[in-house]
Amino acid sequence: MAITKSANVTARIQPEIKESAEAILNKLGIPVSVFIDMTYRQVIMHDGIPFSLEIPNKLATRDEITDAEFNKMMAIGLSQAKSDDSYSVDEAFANLRAEINR
Repeated sequence: MAITKSANVTARIQPEIKESAEAILNKLGIPVSVFIDMTYRQVIMHDGIPFSLEIPNKLATRDEITDAEFNKMMAIGLSQAKSDDSYSVDEAFANLRAEINR
């Protein structure tokens, strides 16, 4: 019977990121050490990062949209401002955090 050697991996990350990711892994029944091993194996198999590194749902810049699209966005924003249909910055970030942690 062969004895398997092991190596340690140490990384410093933000506590909230660690907690959120570990909560998801826990729901899936995957220990962190197994996930790290799986990820390293995928890096080896793909000879690189095993997923795309892109910013999803990128908002279009003004140069990328038509005048009609821009005017429609501005009209919606003006309507929301006039009807006080808005969120404070704190509420907006709290909503974003809640979406990320789902």
